Amino acid sequence: MSKIIFITGVSRGFGKIWAEAFLKRGDKVAATARNLDSLKELKAQYGDAILPIQLDVTNREQSFAAVNQAKEYFGKLDVIINNAGYGLFGTIEETSEKEARDQIETNVFGLLWITQAALPILRAQGHGHIIQLSSVLGVATLPTLGIYNASKFAVEAISETLATEVKEFGINVTLVEPNGFSTDWAGSSAIQSETINAYDNVRAAFHAGMADTDSFGKPEATAEAILKLVDAANPPLRLFLGKVALPWVKEVYAQRLSEWEEWKEVSAKAHGN
Repeated sequence: MSKIIFITGVSRGFGKIWAEAFLKRGDKVAATARNLDSLKELKAQYGDAILPIQLDVTNREQSFAAVNQAKEYFGKLDVIINNAGYGLFGTIEETSEKEARDQIETNVFGLLWITQAALPILRAQGHGHIIQLSSVLGVATLPTLGIYNASKFAVEAISETLATEVKEFGINVTLVEPNGFSTDWAGSSAIQSETINAYDNVRAAFHAGMADTDSFGKPEATAEAILKLVDAANPPLRLFLGKVALPWVKEVYAQRLSEWEEWKEVSAKAHGN
């Protein structure tokens, strides 16, 4: 049977690719975007199978209204995909208050509002799957992306906690953690803080590390993985996308474990008994 999918951020990138993959195979999609013009082609091609909804995810009232509109239109919701978000480039010192707050408002609170709106519906149904677009940078970090890293670490904590709270209601939660992909994420959709010259070396090293184009995946190749994920009877809590993420994270965690072991006696004595 076809599934009813609610996806935020469908104007481009992963959101658009995944929405089209669902529609092609016969699923129905509630697709949100800030600008509905970006959804005209999908609407023209798939008709009533797609419900375009204008939405700014940072608006909690709009978020609840969008989820409820989708439920009323399709009668149920099987999968919620929190995809909306963007990248903020800048060192911690360079990032302005507004840039930091806007990043967290979209990447964290936007995801939280949609999740909260969907939960009563999924609980009443007794089933559902919430898919949160995190990042490999929600598990390990890179310089010049500190607030973006922080937003994805928050998404990880919220979603891991949520999974333990809603399992008994028949609701699954999955964190999707892509490595770098050749989307618009680092292009026109990104925000760049004003730079401080003292960090030029850090920036140069970061950009040099990004020069290997083979380390960036093809966005279209992710569609098959997402279809398999929503069809899984027992979906994972976490799913990396791309071939770079897992080897890098294994290396990062090996370093963390080594350091924790090195300091374990200090840690144990701090317990006090």
